[in-house]
Amino acid sequence: MGETVTFRVHRYKQGDAAPHQDTFQVETEPRTTVLDALTAIRRTQDPSLTLRHSCFHASCGTCAMKVNGREVLACVTNVRELGTAEVVVEPLENAPLVSDLVVEMAPFFARYNAIDRPLVRESELVPGAQRAPGVERALRYEDCIECGICVSVCPIAGTDPDYLGPAALAAADRVREEPRGRDLPFVLSLADDPHGVWRCHAAFECTEACPSNVDPAGHIMQLRRALIGGRLRRLFAPRAEVGR
Repeated sequence: MGETVTFRVHRYKQGDAAPHQDTFQVETEPRTTVLDALTAIRRTQDPSLTLRHSCFHASCGTCAMKVNGREVLACVTNVRELGTAEVVVEPLENAPLVSDLVVEMAPFFARYNAIDRPLVRESELVPGAQRAPGVERALRYEDCIECGICVSVCPIAGTDPDYLGPAALAAADRVREEPRGRDLPFVLSLADDPHGVWRCHAAFECTEACPSNVDPAGHIMQLRRALIGGRLRRLFAPRAEVGR
């Protein structure tokens, strides 16, 4: 059942003249994931390999990286299903490189946290479902796992360092949909900016790559419509009042 797969892994340490790739041979099983393979490399071949991971089941977003040129969560990317004898692993794009497969997420969170979107929301029950005894109300986490994949694939994030980014803009639209005590005018002012929703070129790469089905591009389009609608209401409200 074992199958040897070649991994070409991006390497970089602070002080290196330039990044390079190291090659490793990894024995894989039918259910081996890319994260399994990388942790095996670190455990048995090169303990200096740097990567992030936590939950191993696509909930935390920390193992986001590029595998064979595509942004994925390594913990749920099956090696055999890639269908290649060689697997190329690289860090996310559009973020400062720290070491090997680790990028600096501080710029991402600075933009994302500025929106101040609550992480917990009321949960919609399936039709006909009942709450369990003793449970007053159903809650659930928001869908974004803050992995940064949407920013990595975004062509605008790669060219405009001031762009708010798809994750933050999707969060802004969620605040618009359900303010939940947040400062909605402030959030909309962040989005209604030359480097906000109007900077997006509607490539929809973020929606295509999102592992949590957040649909960032769809939220950006909704946010644009809401902002335009608000402008039109302000523009025509005085005329309507005059005509009464």
